[in-house]
Amino acid sequence: MYSLCLNEKRLHLRIRGEFATSSYFVNRRSSQPVLSPAVGSSAGRGSFSGGSLSDLHNTTHLSLRPHLDGPQNDNNLENAVLESRHTSTTESILQWPHFDVFPTLRNDYTSIFHLEQSRPRIKTKTTNLYPYITEEDVDGILGTFEHAVNFWYPTTSQDQLQNARMIIANGNFDDDDDDDDGLDVCLALLTMALGCASKVTAGLVEGATLPGSDQRRRVTYRATGDMYFESALKKLYVSHMDVNSVAAQCLFFVALYFAFLRRPLQAWEYISAAAAKCLLLLSYSPRDSTSEDQERIRRIFWSCYILESDYLAELSNLPLSGIARIESSVPLPGAGYSTHSTHQEEEQSSLYFLACASLDDKRFPGIVKELDHQLEEWRSVLPETFAFEVEWSAPAAEYKITGVKTEHGGFLRQRYLTCRSVIYRPYLMWMLSSANAGSCLEASSSAATGGFGGVQGPLASVPASSTAVGMNSTTTPSSMNIKLVEREVLANCKACLDACLLHILNLRGFSQTVLVDTWICSLSMAGAMLVLLAACRIPSLKTLIGPEILQAGSHLRELLVGWQKVQGEPRSPSVDQSVHIIHEAEKFTRQVYAGEEGEGAGRLEE
Repeated sequence: MYSLCLNEKRLHLRIRGEFATSSYFVNRRSSQPVLSPAVGSSAGRGSFSGGSLSDLHNTTHLSLRPHLDGPQNDNNLENAVLESRHTSTTESILQWPHFDVFPTLRNDYTSIFHLEQSRPRIKTKTTNLYPYITEEDVDGILGTFEHAVNFWYPTTSQDQLQNARMIIANGNFDDDDDDDDGLDVCLALLTMALGCASKVTAGLVEGATLPGSDQRRRVTYRATGDMYFESALKKLYVSHMDVNSVAAQCLFFVALYFAFLRRPLQAWEYISAAAAKCLLLLSYSPRDSTSEDQERIRRIFWSCYILESDYLAELSNLPLSGIARIESSVPLPGAGYSTHSTHQEEEQSSLYFLACASLDDKRFPGIVKELDHQLEEWRSVLPETFAFEVEWSAPAAEYKITGVKTEHGGFLRQRYLTCRSVIYRPYLMWMLSSANAGSCLEASSSAATGGFGGVQGPLASVPASSTAVGMNSTTTPSSMNIKLVEREVLANCKACLDACLLHILNLRGFSQTVLVDTWICSLSMAGAMLVLLAACRIPSLKTLIGPEILQAGSHLRELLVGWQKVQGEPRSPSVDQSVHIIHEAEKFTRQVYAGEEGEGAGRLEE
């Protein structure tokens, strides 16, 4: 997503109707990004670790060096850098040689692209069918849209919502004589479809095991949403032909509904179409463009950027829309665009959108300590409504959420934990990629007499100048200096593993996660389970992982299976395959963690 600044330690707050001028969220160009663009776009929100070990052996180098800003503290290791060919999709993790001893992890595996590309297309009826609903139902559906989708992606103005209400209430869906009316009808239908989707996915934070009446109500909303969506698809040609902010908005809404349907290839196609229209309108402003149009297109731009980044995390070879090339020149959302019926909710929505837009977790870290500092600064200035604690409370049977005041705070905590795991990931990858990763990080006595011949494990490849106080390229390391590096490296590996496991254990049925991110979440969580399994096979890393790992797999499976049931048919084959991988990884993790596995497969050879 985007850049996190430290020029001012204030959130870009909207106070008394105006946004305070703070570069904390806005002035991205003059500061370091949260996660630097070291590897392009192949890494993403759901990535907990890197690509295949062969890639790491060939191209990945870790650089450890002391701070240079201010008095030198040679006990400090400042950064760890991964090179640009590093990949992090779940599919690449699955190919690691760590899992060769677990063949059932890969049995009958089908690539994500082929699974999704071979799915039957969505069938549409030849005649237009519109649901019969009361004005009260319309108000309820549009209200849910306002509090859910339009809270996460505040692109729809109050005027547009009122217009949609009138169109749906009047039932004039087929009056397409006027092109503008046709576009407004298309937008109204899509807004209703997303409102119904919001009804389906609401209230799942405490679990997806629902009473029969609640499940039937959600099934009805799903069917109603599908009818509105199908009707909108038949009118979508207007959005493709028109060049204005509402046309881009319609394309973006289609992408969101395909995300709800767990159709990633179709969602990506419409994200790209909306992004292309945004790029055009940002490059050439129409003569009749209003300030509202300009603000709307900026908000759609940032929403597309967020979603495109997420999809690239698991399908890294997707063609890029080009939207990333100009993100540093596009302002973040501003004032004067009324999206909610109350000032308080509008302000909270703006702050939430800015908070999401301030975390750039699709790029790899450069300077670990500085990036961790920036991440903690971001957390410290979150509004009280979105504040969260990071704790080791195990998921209870009722899945109650703890450590947060709101569901939105819980969602932001997940983003925070993802960023934290990515920041410290190079250290973990360094350990995993070493040929002797199972060894303890120890230096033999020969290290003090002129060489690193006695150093075992990853430190065997670290230059002498990188390891200790006051050392340079001609300095001989001591055993004490190696121990300092050992503690630093293992502490940073633990930070990555803790963030990875906490991300799993704190996952709940947040409405935004279920509606937009079910497909992405299933793959990223499968990747997380694989990374933890790989770490468990290395003795020096296994000791860093607590017994909470034994709850992770069952927790994820119950959530993902429940979400699939709530969302309805057809099920996503990608999500089902991810659940299978999670189940297999859970089984092997229990064996390795409890020491029940055979000697040859229990851990890497030392």
